[in-house]
Formats: sequence, C-alpha cells, structure tokens
Amino acid sequence: MRFGPCPRRQPCYNSAGQAYFMAKTLTQTAVSLRATPDDVDVQLRLKLYRMLVEIREAEQRAYDLFLQNLVKGTSHLSLGQEAVAAGYGAAMEPGDLSFCTYRGHAHTLARGVPIEKVLGELMGRDIGLLRGKGGSMHLTSVEHGVMGSYAIIGAHLPIACGSAWRAQYKGAKDVSVCFFGDGTTNIGAFHEALNLAVVWKLPVVFVCENNLYMEYTPIGEVTSVEHPAADRASAYGLESIVVDGQDADAVYRSAKEALDKARAGGGPSLVEYMTYRYSGHSRADPAKYRPAGELDDWRENRDAIKIYRQRMLDNGIAETQIAEIEQDARRKVDEATEKCKASPAPPLEILCTDVYADGGWAWRN
Repeated sequence: MRFGPCPRRQPCYNSAGQAYFMAKTLTQTAVSLRATPDDVDVQLRLKLYRMLVEIREAEQRAYDLFLQNLVKGTSHLSLGQEAVAAGYGAAMEPGDLSFCTYRGHAHTLARGVPIEKVLGELMGRDIGLLRGKGGSMHLTSVEHGVMGSYAIIGAHLPIACGSAWRAQYKGAKDVSVCFFGDGTTNIGAFHEALNLAVVWKLPVVFVCENNLYMEYTPIGEVTSVEHPAADRASAYGLESIVVDGQDADAVYRSAKEALDKARAGGGPSLVEYMTYRYSGHSRADPAKYRPAGELDDWRENRDAIKIYRQRMLDNGIAETQIAEIEQDARRKVDEATEKCKASPAPPLEILCTDVYADGGWAWRN
C-alpha cells in the first residue's frame, strides 16, 4: 500500500515542553494512488456523513449526561476522532471483528450497535449493551463484531492476533481490526503483536489513532521517532503509512486497501492516522496541558464533520439532504436518551452472572 505525500508534523515539543500546533496544511493528504476520483459514490458519502454525525451527537450527549450525573464513573470520549471510526465502519464487512480501547464508543457505534445500547451502558441501565455491567470502558457486542473494549493499554493487540490466527487456521475470510492510541506504541505488546502478525502473515489490521497525546503527555516528548507507529513499521517488514485521520474518504480508502490485502492472504498492515481529541483524556481531565489556541485551531480548521460537509456540497449533494441527516441524527440521540432514562437499573440477581463462559460465577478447578 502506498499513499500520496503526507505532511510531517513539527516536533511535538518545544523548549517549554508543550505540544506544537499541527500544521494547518494537513488536508486532502494520504490519498491512495490506486483510488479513482469516483471511488466514493453518493450513497457511500451519505453513509459516511450519517455515521460521522451520529457518532458526534451520541458522544456529545454522553458528555452532557455525565454533567447531569446520569453517567456514573468516568468516560473517555473520542469527540474529534470520528472520521477513523466512520471510515473503518464503512469499509469493514459484517463478519470482520473490531478490538477497541476504552475510548471505544465511536467504534462500537460504527459497527451498527444502536445508540440506546451504548448510552444505556454508560448510564448503567438495564437497556445497556451489557445490561449496565460493563460501563463506558468495556463495550462489547459479539453480534456486531465488537469483540471488547480493553482498559489495559496494549492488551488487545495480542488478542487480535489470536483472533486473526483463528481465521487463518480455519480458512475464514474475516479480518481482525485492532484500534489503539499513540501511547500504545511504547508498550511491549505492540511490538510483540506486530512481529508475530508478520511472521505468521496474519489477517489483521493495526490502526493507530495518533491524537498527539498519550493520556496527559505529548507523545513527541517521550518517543524517539516522529510517527510512533508508522516510523517503526519497517522494523517488522511493514510499509510506513500515515493517513489524515480527519478525512473520512482518506480513512475509508486506506481501510479498504488494508482490509482487502489481509483478506487476500497478504498479511497485516499498520496504519497511523493523524487526529485529535477535543476533550481531555477522560472526564476527569481538563486538558490544561495543551497550549492555548490548539483546540480552537483543530475545531476551526481540521474538524472532520466540517471537512466532509463541505465536500458533500462540493460534490453536488443538496444542503437540504445534508440537513435532513443532521436532524435525523439529533432525533435518534434524543429518542435513545429518553429510552435510557426510562430504563430501570439492572436487577440484583444478574450481579454474579456471566463471570465465566458458562454464565455463572462459581470457581472451578
């Protein structure tokens, strides 16, 4: 896989140790050389935009519900990073499997999980995806190919390898896609999983969402290379791929190419997407470590929804059709919210169920 020129960001730290702004010129980059101008048709554009807006509206509602004390504990939002989830959600086939981090709401929604199932889980209600027992950091829906959200950094990369090895061994055509943040690239499991995936030529795609910050620390302050995932790919015989993570079309094209390669027996890919989270690491984080103006710059100049909305207009899609998608997304989120508020808390009798695979909790030797 080869992609067009992608701008290199400035070093992620200055003399004060603060993150620099991403270059404003990070636009229309990382377009596959094999992609044709009409490879994203109108129906796909409408689907991508619908996913972008529904994810944004749902996550913004999760933020609002937290402020109303209706979401218990903390939550890790991916506001601003919607294009990566939408691009992969559109490119993946029904049998493909997603392995998410604790910042997994967007990827769960992108695989078709109903909004009320996600918001209900965050609110600890019986309507929730796991009947309120998993919460924000453990969203899972085997039915939709969402094979868990993992709170331990890097823990799911070897698991994704295991899933891919199962597909390879059985001759199945599904691909495992593993999403993780830039900080994961400094975890041993990242390197171990990449090495094993290449050695065994596994059908797995490793997706790094580089939002510039590993929890509270700029990734550039603690990493010896500029692109923490892509610049290390060559150590494992993989191509270095950096893609504009704010451009849903670029994400879709790169995802489709990596998925097709894996499905055809071509082995794994590692793709790094340059993106940005609008909120802090979690709801407990006010993100005061970011330099003044950086967030405003991304919101104004690199917002994935603004970029895609303008692209739709430029491609002849009517303003009324776009507005209808936006209104429908808000309606869906409003209806989902009311369903969740009306749902009771889970009954006490399920507290000790599903601890083990047999559905129970009793210890077995």
